[in-house]
Amino acid sequence: MKDLVSGPTRCLLVQTKFSGFSFWNYQDVCDIVGARYPASSLGLMTVAALLPQHWEFLLIDENVEPCTNDHLLWADLVCAGGMLPQQKSMIEFIRRAHALDRTVVVGGPDPTSQPDLYHEADFLVLGEGEVTIPLFLADLQKGATKGKYVSAEKANMLEAVVPRYDLIRFRDYMMIGLQFIRGCPFDCEFCDIIELYGRTPRFKSNEQVIGELQSLYDLGYRGHIDFVDDNFIGHKKRAKELLREVKTWTKEHGYPFYFSTEASVNLADDDELIQLMQDVDFRYVFLGIETPEDETLKQNKKSQNVNKSVGDAVKKLLSYGIVSNGGYIIGFDSESSEIADHMIDSIQSSGICMAMIGLLYALPNTQLTHRLESEGRLFHMSSKEVGEHDIDQSTSGLNFITRKPRTVILKDFIRVINTIYEPSNYYKRAIYTGIHIRPEYKFTPGFREWMLYMRSFLRVCRKAGFNAATGLHYWKMFFTVLFRNPKGVEAAVNMAAMFIHFRKQNIYGSAMMSQAVEELESTGEEAFYQKMMKS
Repeated sequence: MKDLVSGPTRCLLVQTKFSGFSFWNYQDVCDIVGARYPASSLGLMTVAALLPQHWEFLLIDENVEPCTNDHLLWADLVCAGGMLPQQKSMIEFIRRAHALDRTVVVGGPDPTSQPDLYHEADFLVLGEGEVTIPLFLADLQKGATKGKYVSAEKANMLEAVVPRYDLIRFRDYMMIGLQFIRGCPFDCEFCDIIELYGRTPRFKSNEQVIGELQSLYDLGYRGHIDFVDDNFIGHKKRAKELLREVKTWTKEHGYPFYFSTEASVNLADDDELIQLMQDVDFRYVFLGIETPEDETLKQNKKSQNVNKSVGDAVKKLLSYGIVSNGGYIIGFDSESSEIADHMIDSIQSSGICMAMIGLLYALPNTQLTHRLESEGRLFHMSSKEVGEHDIDQSTSGLNFITRKPRTVILKDFIRVINTIYEPSNYYKRAIYTGIHIRPEYKFTPGFREWMLYMRSFLRVCRKAGFNAATGLHYWKMFFTVLFRNPKGVEAAVNMAAMFIHFRKQNIYGSAMMSQAVEELESTGEEAFYQKMMKS
């Protein structure tokens, strides 16, 4: 048998497909800006950096280009990994690779949470790769042909490697990911991050992050970098220390990047932190809002959002040039009968354009899952593959017996997404964003990038400005912002571009949920639950 560890091993890393209807798959926006997919696979680039560096690597992102049989036959070893929305495509890929007699290694969040679903893989490398990949390599050196590697140990982020950014084509993506922190100090009942990565935040050093920025800079990348941390401000003091270092580095290098990240709403409480984010050109932040109802936040241990005004937080961030995206969830036990009205009002009054509305989903191993299991309300999904339409929490969810009638929750969901993504309502929020934002952008695109920007602008004007459903709204928005706050035009036009995607995704999600309501009303909820609890 070939010595895969010491030999000249050819390793194929494959990012399997996300659905084109996923909230996060901004394909229409990619087409406008000339990219092929929103974000690169940071996980697989990190895996490549953890494997022996004398190996030969090829990374194929099936969201960008197909993985062909020639690619598979080239490889001595095939690695894949991903999240719940990729489950179906990953399992199909394992079977396809095996049909060509390839050895398959699988890891990532969903295999870690539900390893039994991936039993067909030859090797399951679970948990944090920094810990379990060495265990896998040791067995591979001994000639093992199968194995499962699990460890409760958490990775020491101070020993983290620089991802192999050289394995991708930057032009294929709208943004490149970078990680600073793993783990979250909060205790939200429905969140699996604390189960996967723990409640004690672990950080890379400032020097490590600067090293990754330098690597991207040296490879010629310029543009959007997304800090993929689930809560960038999980430790505000460390975040500030990093931002001060980044501020010095990025100024010395002529501001080659601008940034985005995810955070909790309490970000808005810290003016010093927001100022530092503006100083290094943070332009977007995804806020985990979840629900506008404080009682539901308390019941689900989202204490950091209690008594926080979403509207005030969004407006403050706009005053620092930062656009807020918002994540909302419907389906909590304790939400009121007016949840749809409250959610619509929260989104419209705060001006959040990019609002992800999800149905509550009990993710594997969360506190929510354990509670629902103990109450006899959880569907037996842990041993079942996701279905064809289980794309993300915007189009699937409620994998349990709900307290409120299921049809009521689904109708609330439909009403929320249909209302907020109705063109006039969306463009009102885009106008709000454009008028209130106070950008002080540092990143300056070069001539080629400016030409691409102009091409993108003209494409947005054509697609949104000369469209029967959005034309009048688009031009009203454009000229309103142009005359009242010219610096806000770029942000407003970006929101118009995003609407092209959201409108399509809303139509798809609304149709799916309407069909689910019809089926429930036809068969009855009791019969539906009996079927799901037996499956």
